[in-house]
Amino acid sequence: MRVVVDVTPLFNRLTGIGWYWIGMLDGLVQASEGEHEIVAFSVTGPRRRRSVAAALDGLAVKRRLVVVPPSAGVWRRLWTRAGRPPVERVTGPLDVFHFSEWMQPRQRGGVRTTTIHDLVPLRFPEWVEPETLRLHGRKYENAAATCDRIFANSSFTAWDVVERLGVPEARVRVAYPGIDPRFSPEGEAADLGGPYVLAVSTLEPRKNLPALVAAFGLLRQRHPELTLALAGLEGWEPEPLAAEGVRLLGFVSDDELARLYRGAAAFAYPSRFEGFGMPVVEALASGVPAVVSAHDSLDEASGEAALRADPDDPEAFADELERALSSPRGTGVEHAARFTWRACGEAVLGGYLD
Repeated sequence: MRVVVDVTPLFNRLTGIGWYWIGMLDGLVQASEGEHEIVAFSVTGPRRRRSVAAALDGLAVKRRLVVVPPSAGVWRRLWTRAGRPPVERVTGPLDVFHFSEWMQPRQRGGVRTTTIHDLVPLRFPEWVEPETLRLHGRKYENAAATCDRIFANSSFTAWDVVERLGVPEARVRVAYPGIDPRFSPEGEAADLGGPYVLAVSTLEPRKNLPALVAAFGLLRQRHPELTLALAGLEGWEPEPLAAEGVRLLGFVSDDELARLYRGAAAFAYPSRFEGFGMPVVEALASGVPAVVSAHDSLDEASGEAALRADPDDPEAFADELERALSSPRGTGVEHAARFTWRACGEAVLGGYLD
């Protein structure tokens, strides 16, 4: 079987969704055990092609990285809208085409599929930027109308796809993300000069970081030695996050992130809504006690291992952080161990063959 996966999103700086695509590809290779050909496919300009190629380094996949200078974005949009040529004209014969939000070209045959990570743009358009809303809205419509299979990264999102997009349940499969082995209790821990609570997310309204800063202010009244360390890309958080004891770390590498998890006294994740919540499982895999939003979109990532609190109640969140500071380390490692890229690849491959 020849499986073509659109990896165009990898031209962006790698965050949660980008790492999901890389992990899924690696999982597919593992699950295939040499029986199937996995092809990474993209349509970009020259500079972004180099970014995609770098992201694929180390993956045992074939590559079909097409360059269409000078305006690849326009080319992708026109290809999707025109519906021709079929994708096989560019990729060669295929048995499966797994597309992303960046383009949804027509195909002549084979299984047509995609992955939906969440329905935030549909549910909460005010939380996303216009370009994100445009890209994902088009993808949702195309997926619901044309896909033989739709993969979701949690049962919560799978049910959302069924309910909100009207996709028959039989066409939807769950493929949980995996956790990189670097996220473990073993290894070097970061030293920020004192104890700290760690939060990891893009700085954007959905992640609810101002509420965390407010909760931390209450906690710091009891523990003035604490720092709140915020790691993640700058987004479009409209409220200021500067406050006493708050330290903005910006984007960090995965190696540095692993050290930050291991060195944290506690981990905080006050998001109002998630498709899954990978940082929660990364933190649990690293052995750090975690306090997570009580929203049910985070139930699967948290399991029974994380402390939960109303994300919009600073006092409740501060109280749970207080509990986390005295909680034993490592209690979430077993829960996190169930999330592997091999298991993700097996779920996706099974969906293709179903």
